Amino acid sequence: MNKPVSKPEEVDVLQVRRIGNSLGLILPKELLARLNLQEGDKLHIVEQPERGLKLTPYDPKHAEAMEIARRSFRKYADTYKALAK
Repeated sequence: MNKPVSKPEEVDVLQVRRIGNSLGLILPKELLARLNLQEGDKLHIVEQPERGLKLTPYDPKHAEAMEIARRSFRKYADTYKALAK
């Protein structure tokens, strides 16, 4: 009997498990299919308020642009603060 694919608004519960000497999450195949993820794909993790995480596909161009923005924010922090007023 086939298990129905969960809807995006349903909550998937994952358990942290030991994988070798590390800890990890096993993603159900239904979730992998829904997110179009395959073994070896990389994900970008953004911490959210209240202990949440947001996972998005890793994009090297986006990661490079974000690093440039972070350097700019550090270098010109006073300028950005003044502009924000």
